[in-house]
Amino acid sequence: MTNTLTTNVSATINQIESLANEGADLVRVSCPDENSTKALKEICKHSKVPIIADIHFHYKRAIEAAEAGAACLRINPGNIGNNEKIREVIKAAKDFGCSIRIGINAGSIEKDLLEKYREPCPEALLESAKRNIGILEDNDFFEFKISVKASDVFLAVAAYSDLVTITDAPFHIGITEAGSFFSGTVKSAIGLGNLLWAGLGDTVRVSLSADPVEEVKAGYEILKSLNLRHRGVQIISCPSCARQGFDVIKTVGILEKKLEHIKTPISLSIIGCVVNGPGEALMTDLGFTGGGAGSGMIYRLGKTDHKLDNDKMIDHIVGLVEQRAKELSKK
Repeated sequence: MTNTLTTNVSATINQIESLANEGADLVRVSCPDENSTKALKEICKHSKVPIIADIHFHYKRAIEAAEAGAACLRINPGNIGNNEKIREVIKAAKDFGCSIRIGINAGSIEKDLLEKYREPCPEALLESAKRNIGILEDNDFFEFKISVKASDVFLAVAAYSDLVTITDAPFHIGITEAGSFFSGTVKSAIGLGNLLWAGLGDTVRVSLSADPVEEVKAGYEILKSLNLRHRGVQIISCPSCARQGFDVIKTVGILEKKLEHIKTPISLSIIGCVVNGPGEALMTDLGFTGGGAGSGMIYRLGKTDHKLDNDKMIDHIVGLVEQRAKELSKK
């Protein structure tokens, strides 16, 4: 999701491009006012990925966003207004080929449900979901996906797990307002990993108080860890110890930066010593294992290839990865 002012069209387009280049398949853009939906038309025109318009409370913003070219409207039908206003939004979605995401959130559950359940809980999220699904289906609209997000991992996982009992619509999953880059990534990995492992989730958002590009990176790492998506270089590296034949931590940090431009899925093992190095290299495209006397061993496709001095390893490994990427791109 972008965090620029939507009315700043050039800044928003640039951020969307950065997110798309990092691997985002969809990008959500907030539309809090009429000027934002006016700007959205130009944004949609120049975006290389489909745009989801984030709408709250005002039904006209949803209609304007559909007219502007949004591929999807993120709304809560229950807070858009009366039935007539909801029908107008649904008509616009149908007329302009938009889908709708029903966005249920523990932080904005309907007042009557909070009074009934006294606090956000899986039952409250599920009842809100039933209510909002019913609004769309009663108006003969079925092109929707749904989310039941919470910042609490246990609450979110329980709500999504129960959601399968009431709908077969696609799920958008996320741990909302997960926090700062580090702690939020950990929370998201636990929550989203749990759901994805169980086969739940069709679209994913990692929600961090950080650069949105970092959200996409974190999301991809979660998917890569579960073998659901593969993109770029996956480095398998050891935590280092007294046996390391080179500075593992420093080396991995430099390689991550120097290999960011590689988008082809490639595995690379960087292991400090021979305890696990040869074994890890058996399972990666390329590998380097530390040895003694200031040198180590390069592995290609699981086999020993040649020795390499530690002081030459960075540029040499980058070259090997780039070569491997070219080889794979020709297949």
